[in-house]
Amino acid sequence: MTQLAGVSARGTAMKRRPLRILHLDHTSVVGGAEFALLRMLRAEPRWAPFLLLAPSSGRGLGIYDGVPAGIPRRVSGFSQPAGASTGGVRAALGVGTRVIAQAMSVRLTRAFLRADLVDANTARAAAYGAIATRWSRKPFVVHLRDLVDPDALGRSGHTLMVRLVLPRADGVIANSHATLESARAYLRDGVPSEVIPSASGLRRGGAGAAVDGPVRMIGMLARIDPWKGQHVLLEAFARVFHGRDVRLQLAGEALFGHEDHLDDLRLRAQELGVDGQVDFLGHVNDVDALIAGWDVAVQASTRPEPLGQNVLQYLAAGRAVVAVDEGGPAEWITDGVNGLLVPPRDVDALAAALERLDTDAELRARLAAWAAATPGLLDDHAVTRAHEVFYETVMRFVADSRGVTIRA
Repeated sequence: MTQLAGVSARGTAMKRRPLRILHLDHTSVVGGAEFALLRMLRAEPRWAPFLLLAPSSGRGLGIYDGVPAGIPRRVSGFSQPAGASTGGVRAALGVGTRVIAQAMSVRLTRAFLRADLVDANTARAAAYGAIATRWSRKPFVVHLRDLVDPDALGRSGHTLMVRLVLPRADGVIANSHATLESARAYLRDGVPSEVIPSASGLRRGGAGAAVDGPVRMIGMLARIDPWKGQHVLLEAFARVFHGRDVRLQLAGEALFGHEDHLDDLRLRAQELGVDGQVDFLGHVNDVDALIAGWDVAVQASTRPEPLGQNVLQYLAAGRAVVAVDEGGPAEWITDGVNGLLVPPRDVDALAAALERLDTDAELRARLAAWAAATPGLLDDHAVTRAHEVFYETVMRFVADSRGVTIRA
């Protein structure tokens, strides 16, 4: 009979101690997954976290410089640059080599040896985490923040996920039902899986939109990336608001080699004659204040969004929301009740929705009020508590499947 850390092979009660969770992330560059983990680590987790990062460009720990001082952090191994989803055979081979090397590096760390459970925060971290935990008897939890689909993960990334990661996983946390369903066919029977929204810094605003007057400010919060749909919103905005005293704010950095797309957006704004009405804000620290200044908040991704942290932030802030009718956002919005849903990649439909909200202030106010009351919106502490419960569930599952008794 095998004994796991914190588990008694004889079934006798042992003094309960916090689970030691090793969190793996392949980058410290600002991103949705990184923000989600950072917010959890700031929300007073009742487990004992250790953050193990692959090297990233730049100084310090990037976004993870904001981790509370009492949480140990370490950078170890080999960098994991972007490009796996778009590169060819040579890029795929390079990714594979770096994944294997990083797995070996993780396996040799003291933090890994001491961990009760290993938690992979991103798809790339899950790839080397699956190798590192193999034959180690360490429970392995995977965070799914993208749909398990070649369009989202790239061909090589999708192959790694369905052939290596998910069959090895002892537990899966998905950010939406759509994300979980895309993975279910690749999981072992009985493996715990749960939908827990990413920690998104939610604070219920509830102020709603103005009940009189036209729209003055429209916004989107998303990194600058072709699939996030800033270009779709820009086209729709120009059709409805060209030459009027209305502004469009696009908040988010151009990451992962998409600086050229930002240039393209600026040029297109000039071509449409609205460049004087559009603000490219880059990264914004005070997201709450930013969203509070918008009359309408938009999500316009051109492929199914696994969750859409921005949509949760819009709803919690009490904004009138327009989102595409697919993926995670459609799980949170009931059309005409707490937001408007439009067909994806449809400039005409998005323009019509913006015009409708512009001319109907009462509708805008009603949607905003119901947005703030959307059930199931969790603050960071509630998300962290949900993770704690899930980790314990995985520990029990692994203990039972290996014929041991979990700690009391």
